[in-house]
Amino acid sequence: MAEKPSVLITGVSGSLGLRLLEQLQNFNVIGVGRHAPVTYADLIFERIDLAEERSCEQLVDLMRLHRPEAVVHMAFVASPRGPETAERKRMWLVNVAGTGRVAEAIAEYNRSSGTIEKFVHLSSAALHRSDSQKAVAEDALLESQKLSWLMDKRESELAIQAQVKSLRQCKTYILRPQTYAGVTARNYLISALRGTPEGKGRLAERFRRKGSRVPILLPRGPQYLERKQQVVHLDDMARLVAYILRRKLSDPQLSIMNVAGRGDPLTIRQCIQIAQTRVKRLPGKTFSQQALRALWGLGLSSVPPEELGSLLDAGIVNTSRLGVFLGENYRNVIRYTCEAALADTFMQERNQ
Repeated sequence: MAEKPSVLITGVSGSLGLRLLEQLQNFNVIGVGRHAPVTYADLIFERIDLAEERSCEQLVDLMRLHRPEAVVHMAFVASPRGPETAERKRMWLVNVAGTGRVAEAIAEYNRSSGTIEKFVHLSSAALHRSDSQKAVAEDALLESQKLSWLMDKRESELAIQAQVKSLRQCKTYILRPQTYAGVTARNYLISALRGTPEGKGRLAERFRRKGSRVPILLPRGPQYLERKQQVVHLDDMARLVAYILRRKLSDPQLSIMNVAGRGDPLTIRQCIQIAQTRVKRLPGKTFSQQALRALWGLGLSSVPPEELGSLLDAGIVNTSRLGVFLGENYRNVIRYTCEAALADTFMQERNQ
C-alpha cells in the first residue's frame, strides 16, 4: 500500500482548518499553531508561535522530520482592537512576519533537504474594492486599506508574490476568498447579521440571556440595501484547498484566484432577509458609525465601528479564473451558491 502524502497546515485549529481536516483523510497532517484542535485526534500537532523569530527554524526542523509535500498557510489574526494597542503589534508579527517565516522555511527546506511541491496561501477578496460594484479580476490593483487586518493581508500577499522564485520548484497558490459563510463562520459580516452581543459586560450578558439580538445599523437611503455581497461556504473553501493538494495537473509557478460562491451576489437586503435580523436605519454613514461605536463600547456589537465602511463597500470579484482552473470539477468543489451558503449558515443555527 502506498504511503499517504503529508501536508503541513498552519492555523489548523481555526474554522477553516477544522473543515479542511475532514477533507484530508488520505493525508498525514502536521498541524501548526498555538492551540491544538480538540475535535480531531488523527493529527500530528506542533505548538509553534509564528510571531516568534525562532518559528522559522522550528518549521524547517518539522519539515525535515515529516517531509511534507505541501504547506497550507492559514494562520492569521484579525483583531478588532485599535491600531495603537500591543495586540496590533502581535497581529503584524503573526500575519506579516509570520507569513514571511513560513515562506522562508519552505525556501530553506527546498534548498537543503527535500521538496515542498505546493504552497497554498490564504489572502482575501476584500483587497479588491469597487465603488462601481463591477466584478473585479485578479490582476486589478490591490487597494491599500486603513483596516489593520486588510493592510496585513495585502502586505503578506505581496511578500509571497515577491518570494515565489526563491521557493524553487514549489508551486504557489494564492487564494482570495470572499467572506466565509457556514454555521461555524466567524467574521464581521456574519456577526452583524447574527446580532449576537459578544461583549463581556453585564448588559451583553443580559441580552444573551434574553435571546435579544442587536439590530444591524445602516445609513438611510435605498443604495445601502442594494449594495452587493459575495460569500463562500467554509466547506467549499475546504474542498478547494483539498482539491489543490490532490491535483496532478501541471500548474504555473504562481496561481492567483478569486474565490466566491456560485451564482449571483447577494444584496444587503437579501442578506438581512435570509438572516431574519432587524435593521435600524440612521441618518448617514457618520451617524451610523457613531452609533456602532456606542454599541461597541457597551459590548453589545461584535462589529468594530471602523468596519462599517468595509461591510457597506465590499467589492465583487470575478471568479472565471477559478472556473477554468477547476474545469469539470467546479460544481463538485464549489457546491454552494452565495444565497445557499448564507441560508445554510442561519438555517443550521435556527435548527439548533
